[in-house]
Formats: sequence, structure tokens, C-alpha cells
Amino acid sequence: MDLPSQIKCHIVAMPYPGRGHINPMMNFCKLIATKHPNILITFIVTEEWYSFINSDPLPENIKYATIPNVIPSEIGRAKDFAGFLRATLTKLEAPVEKLIDGLGPLKPSVIVYDTYMNWVTRVGSRRNIPVASFFPMSATVFDIFHHMDLLAQNGHLKANLSGKQQEQVDYIPGIPSIRVLDLPTPFHGKGQELLDVTMEIFSTVSKAQYLLFTSVYELESSVIDALKQKFTVPVYPIGPAIPYFTSEKDPSSTTSVDEPEYIKWLNAQPNDSVLYISQGSFLSASRAELDEIAAGVHDSGVRFFWVARDETVRFQNNGCSEGLVVPWCDQLRVLSHPSIGGFWSHCGWNSTKEAAFSGLPMLTFPIFWDQQTNSKQIVEDWKIGYRVKKDGKCSITREEISSLLKWFMDSENDEVTETRRRAKEIQKICQCSTAKGGSSEINIDAFVKDICFMP
Repeated sequence: MDLPSQIKCHIVAMPYPGRGHINPMMNFCKLIATKHPNILITFIVTEEWYSFINSDPLPENIKYATIPNVIPSEIGRAKDFAGFLRATLTKLEAPVEKLIDGLGPLKPSVIVYDTYMNWVTRVGSRRNIPVASFFPMSATVFDIFHHMDLLAQNGHLKANLSGKQQEQVDYIPGIPSIRVLDLPTPFHGKGQELLDVTMEIFSTVSKAQYLLFTSVYELESSVIDALKQKFTVPVYPIGPAIPYFTSEKDPSSTTSVDEPEYIKWLNAQPNDSVLYISQGSFLSASRAELDEIAAGVHDSGVRFFWVARDETVRFQNNGCSEGLVVPWCDQLRVLSHPSIGGFWSHCGWNSTKEAAFSGLPMLTFPIFWDQQTNSKQIVEDWKIGYRVKKDGKCSITREEISSLLKWFMDSENDEVTETRRRAKEIQKICQCSTAKGGSSEINIDAFVKDICFMP
């Protein structure tokens, strides 16, 4: 590959092959590439993932490099998540190492890798290339996984926790007291079969030369400070890694004829009147739960904007007359729209950060992995939301959902008004962090200086 003469530094990016992992790593790469045209970034994906994302516009100094489809397809991976994760840990190392060997002529200055792709530490060691662990979930979740020894000492690891779910875990450095129920689900629920794999992944983190967190320092400062005490390598909270740098200041102000129909629909709604509903891009609620949610939303009479993916037709046929159902949207643009007044979310970390950046109160409906912990942060630590399921209940009825939505979207509800005010404070923290001279920019600049411009 011929390189322009101004290219002085080469970063290789190796994301975990999932939408919620690729997006934040690409956003991070775009921030670096746009500010530093003399840095080349090689972004490694499978041929399948390349076919999904190659039409997205990129800065000229970000290039895709593909490896064969040696892991199961993205289509349907939720049906065997354990098998998929194990495949990414065993099948990708050889083709990625071969690809890196052939990149030349500029040797990579660093490999930025998704923390779950822990085999990259071995590749870096063999090829004498520094590696940077890029964690696409909260620093809080990382801190919990990293302190499994403390969980074991206190009887909260590999134990029957069914009778201990309300017990408090108050011994992990930097983390406010948290119920066992609110730990990531591999400890007590879905994903327990992957606990050993997860322990192995986090046991290798110390082999990285840098730790990058997709978090706003000011929102997780006690955790990040504790991790800085624990690790001898640089720890950088690089900000939310959401596409805030491409969003418009006021998405409702444009009248372009090319505007999506869903934005036109939002433009016609009163301010703060629409509930945005999304259950994420990977795992979703059960069919029975979705039916109850749809019935509850319909019965509540609140305006809603529902991203239903492949269930769109089903919900459109459910008599939901007060809202709009779409298969996909530009989520940050929608959340930033003045007509959106709240967010029903599965609490994936990217969605959580986009809600915080948009200043929205949330209804939390976590399903898997880190989402339970994110829900706890939203409700108890940041105080910008409410749990849909109270007290660890396994199910919720349409009547309960309808009542909750009416209460949550009531503009005269004093409690929710206070939650909205708090959400705006969190928004200000996020926006200050990502502004020029904010903590996110400072940390990204420090990382770039470390890897590319060392004296």
C-alpha cells in the first residue's frame, strides 16, 4: 500500500464484531483521524461486516482491511451468543496476525483492540507492537469484572446467588454500593456459562500498554480514579464515543426535502411529548414481553416513537395509533430532537450515553450482560431514570406499563420534572467533557501523543 508522504503514524483498530462494539471504536477513530490527517488508521473487520458498513462515509486516512468470514454470521448470532463469543476468541487470531504482517510499509504504532478480543495482546507481544485495550462498556462494569477476586472472597462468585440478589456489594474500589442483582448478568443470570471465559479475558487486561474507556470522566470519576491507582499503565477515559461530532445543533430546524419521514413526523409533535422506545440492536425482550409492552404503550395513549427492527409490521398492526414505528433511525439525532421527552431503553452502554448526552430521563428495561449495571447507574447514581420492573420482578403487565407511561410522560408530574432537571445537568457534564479543552479531548490528545509523537 502506497502511503501519502504526510502519514507519520499508523494505528490498527480491532473491534469485536458486533454493532455495539464497532460503532464506538469507529467513532473514536474518526475523532483521531479528523484532527490528525497525518495518522493512518487501519480498521479490521470481517468481510461480512465490511458489506454492512462500507457505505458509511470515512475520513480519507481511515482504511478498512478485511479478514475472511471465519466466525458465525452476524445474522442470528443472538441465538447462540456463547458460541459466537467463543468463536471470536479462537478463530480470528491467525487471520488478523497474517493481515497485520502484510500491512507494510509503516509498522503499526499501536493496536487498539476491543477488550473482549484479548488474544490481541499475544499478537502485539509477538510482533513487538504496543496494544491499547478499548472497553466499550462502562468503567464501572470493567471495575466489577476486574475485581472478581473480591467477589469470590465475599461469596458472590460462582455461588448460588438466587437468595442473595438483594445483598449489597460494597467492597469494590471506586464503586458505590450495588445489589448482587445489579451486577452484570454473567454473575447471576443470563450468560453464566461464559463466566469462565470472561474471567480469562479480564485476567489478560494487565498485558495491555494502555487502557481506554468509552466514558465521560466526570460521570465515573471515582471508578476511573480507582483504576488509575490499580494499573501502572496509562488509563484514559476518552469520552462517550458516540457520533456527537456529526450531529446538528438543532435537528428540527432543517427543512430539507431529503429529510427522513420520521424527522418530519417529529417536527410536527409538541416539545417533550414523545417517548422514544428502543430495545437495542442485538438481544431483545421475549415475544410475550414485547406483546405486553406494545399493549401497555397503546393503552397509555402517550405519543411514542418505536424502533422495532424486524418487528415493525407486527407493532404497526397492533392498533398503536398515537405513534410511529420504524425499523431503524439515526438514534442520536432522534434523541436530540426537541419533541422527545423520554427514552425507554434496554440500557446498552451506547444508548445510555446518547440519552445522557441528549439530556433525557429514562425508563430502564435491561436484558443482558452490562445492561443491569447500567440501569442501576441511571436510576441510583445519576438519578435520571426509573426501572420498568421493580424489585427484581420477572415480568410486568400491560396495565402496569400503561400506568407507568402516563405517569412518566405527565408534564405536570413534579417528581419527573425534577428528574428532567437532573438529566439536563448530566447533559451539560457530557457536553462540557466533549467540548474543546474538555476532559475527553484532553485524554484523546494524551493517548495520541503517547503512541505517535513520543520524543
